[in-house]
Amino acid sequence: MTPLRITIVDFATRGPQKRLYARIMNANYASIMPQVMGVWCEELGHKVRYICYTGSEDITGSLVEDTDVLILGAFTRSALAAYAVSALYRAKGVVTVLGGPHARCYPEDAVKYFDYVLGFTDKTVLADLLHERTRHRPLGREMSAARQPDHLPGVRERWKFIAPTLAKAPTLKLIPMIGSMGCPYTCSFCIDSTVDYQPMEFDQITEDLRFVQANQKNPYVAWHDPNFGVRFDDYMTAIEGAVRPGSVRFAAESSLSLLSEDNVKRMGRNGFVGMLPGVESWYDYGNKSRATRASGADKVRQVSDHVNMILRYIPYVQTNFVLGLDQDEGDEPFELTKKFLDASPGAYPAYSLWTSYGRAAPMNRQLQGDGRVLPFPFHFLNSTRAMNVVPVNYSWERFYDLAIDITAYSFSVKAMARRWHANTGFAARSLNLVRAASSSRVAHQTKVRRALDSDQTVKDYFAGDSTVLPEFYRAQIQRDLGAWWPALPGGAMAHDQNAYFNSPPAVPSKIKAFAGGGGGLVLEEAAAAPSV
Repeated sequence: MTPLRITIVDFATRGPQKRLYARIMNANYASIMPQVMGVWCEELGHKVRYICYTGSEDITGSLVEDTDVLILGAFTRSALAAYAVSALYRAKGVVTVLGGPHARCYPEDAVKYFDYVLGFTDKTVLADLLHERTRHRPLGREMSAARQPDHLPGVRERWKFIAPTLAKAPTLKLIPMIGSMGCPYTCSFCIDSTVDYQPMEFDQITEDLRFVQANQKNPYVAWHDPNFGVRFDDYMTAIEGAVRPGSVRFAAESSLSLLSEDNVKRMGRNGFVGMLPGVESWYDYGNKSRATRASGADKVRQVSDHVNMILRYIPYVQTNFVLGLDQDEGDEPFELTKKFLDASPGAYPAYSLWTSYGRAAPMNRQLQGDGRVLPFPFHFLNSTRAMNVVPVNYSWERFYDLAIDITAYSFSVKAMARRWHANTGFAARSLNLVRAASSSRVAHQTKVRRALDSDQTVKDYFAGDSTVLPEFYRAQIQRDLGAWWPALPGGAMAHDQNAYFNSPPAVPSKIKAFAGGGGGLVLEEAAAAPSV
């Protein structure tokens, strides 16, 4: 087979970015699977150009003329940018491929804009795709392996793609690693609950960590496991066998149920400096907390004590919450969160608006069937810019009043000062300060709240009385896409939000996924807790 010129673009953001936090952190949102695809493409004899798009790179221009196959990895928040870029390449005869969480959640929509849409992807699926390399239009072809791959290329094999991405990060540089895929829990709201838990080879972890120490000064490793430490002793034994004390620092997502004091002490001794546990709700939404039998104020006390214990050994803790759940009613859940923040001032709170991502989780079929999912464009589905699930216990106006209030409380000057004094270590203090100071969430939500009062088209859209996208949102998409706006395909801003419900029920099985795409360490403002 004649070697192909393959361009792989990993969308770490949804369009051009200028914010300070974006310049500091976006390169650290590189996903693992696009790098894996790059390794496999080269092993199959092809020429690869890999780009982690952080908001400033030119991924069109002359690259279009020098590409036979374009492979894009994207979260749903980047879908419209990916659709526009795909259109630019397809117009020049390039075959385009989509993988990542958006391909997993919205395959019915993605096939309109790509020649191939990938589910589970292994080297065989990729080889078959590149051998066929056909322009499938008007609808693309879905391809998937039967299950996730048993092995992924490690850090050494991916280093040629990791190193130039790290070079884009001016200060904090996170090396992406993964030790498992899927999740052993069966939470109906979680994107990984329907993917079998599968640990990777622990010998590979040891080898990767030894390579990291030898090739990066003062390295930080970000574990992309959906739930780190399920096989805790095996993980820590692998780390302890490879890492000199203090030579590598780690950050990971995990459930509070795994973070006992003995485990946290061991993690602290072995260089863990950041943990991102999910709290989700003060009621019964989350089932991975050590306080699952507690509710309301009792859970606040238990979780606060637990988080404060973690902070004694690990300097950076992000606690993840979901706003707008059916269990929430009145002011109480928001006031309880304030009590938690007062009792645990060192924790950085990350809030997700309840968001239904297509096929991502079993709960979504019921939400769609009940008519509770609004057709917000993908551009706003990042768990912060729009909530597409209609709340049952709040009017939209009241919900946004409360969301604005808790966000302003969390990121006020007073709260930032308390967090600074409660944190230990310059890195944790600085990251928390930059995140809070650069957040635009209160400003955005305030604009939405005002539009609910002053713009009838917005009010009708939120009420479900109209599916016509208000100018308020259309203008934001045009501004954010910038030069890509003219390339956005007609109809791309609209999608069938009930496609999962309207599709034939599948034989019960794990949802197909672009391996490694659904989970991963999330430090950005845009996502925090498990979202459906």
